[in-house]
Amino acid sequence: MSYKCSRCKRGVELDEYGGVRCPYCGHRVLLKERAPDVKEVGVV
Repeated sequence: MSYKCSRCKRGVELDEYGGVRCPYCGHRVLLKERAPDVKEVGVV
């Protein structure tokens, strides 16, 4: 799965044995990247 580091904003790929840590800056808070959703605006 792909994540984004909250400190350096770089993309991070995690494997099963790597642990939860950014390999670039060492920060431990990673954000899960979400696919952009297409939103429809309805007329009421």
